[in-house]
Amino acid sequence: MASSSSAASGRSRPECINSSNPFHECSDYCLRKIAEAKERIEDEQRPPVDRTVHPDCINASNPYHVCSEYCFKRIADAKSGLERAEQEPPSADAGKSDAAQAEGGGGDDDAEQEDAGSDDGYPQMTEKQKKLFELRLKMNEARKANQQAMVAEKKRMEPRTESRGVSKQKWLEDRKKKIGKLLDSNGLDMTKSYMLDTQESAEAKYKKWEKEPAPYGWDVFNQKTLYDAYKKRTKNIEVDMEAYNKAKEADPEFYRDTSSLQYGKVSKVPEENIDRMVNELKERDEKRKAFSRRRKFHEDKDIDSINDRNEHFNKKVERAFGKYTLEIKNNLERGTALPD
Repeated sequence: MASSSSAASGRSRPECINSSNPFHECSDYCLRKIAEAKERIEDEQRPPVDRTVHPDCINASNPYHVCSEYCFKRIADAKSGLERAEQEPPSADAGKSDAAQAEGGGGDDDAEQEDAGSDDGYPQMTEKQKKLFELRLKMNEARKANQQAMVAEKKRMEPRTESRGVSKQKWLEDRKKKIGKLLDSNGLDMTKSYMLDTQESAEAKYKKWEKEPAPYGWDVFNQKTLYDAYKKRTKNIEVDMEAYNKAKEADPEFYRDTSSLQYGKVSKVPEENIDRMVNELKERDEKRKAFSRRRKFHEDKDIDSINDRNEHFNKKVERAFGKYTLEIKNNLERGTALPD
């Protein structure tokens, strides 16, 4: 009757989900849904009265838990383990040790095993379970040792990477990756990589850029390169201007031309200047011997040497006799030079 009267009056109940709508009017459907929601809330808040829960169950504090066969089995196993532990005296092994030492023989091993079983930190395990557990530990240690030995043997058997030619490219790639990570962490791109340089590295880089490149090819023999080499050689030579002016005043034809009668004659040169010139020539010869131009390493080239010295000798032989032995070498590689 109440529901029909409220529906007839056309009013909205505050418990209705549509009560915020000013034009909604609750009907019998709304009142029935409100009553079902109230009953469901009361049932959830009311704990169940008739429950089958063992007081020793680990989930007994849960008001909605109902013990099953699994719970009773776990409780029985726990009680049997406690009873077994209470029945075994803790000092039995100590009493047997003196008797075993007096008797001697095979009783020592059994006593030691029992002592180890009581002191190994696993009192809940039987002797068979402890032995099985120890065997598994030994198997794991052996497996780990085998794995480490296999990795070490693999490292020894792998060939070493070539230190010439390839390592420089790999080093450049690794350096580029590191610089990229630093730039990403600072929110920069590769065009701003110069911002990571220190003052010393920047100065060394600028100094290297200012240095003129070395002559290459036929530019080694042009006039500019020869003049630069002459200036480099005479840069450290000390000039005595007083002796130079005195020699110039003493000889009216100091600067001789082709029409001079003194052409070809040399004025007296001091011994110190001659020694200085000889020392400069010796130093130049030593530098020339110490200089070695870097050669590129060709990875795809055939290996026909056993060391660097033999490789250098083979290059000399190839340079001198290669054009004469080319046909023989090709026949040997094809197999046509061998007798049938």
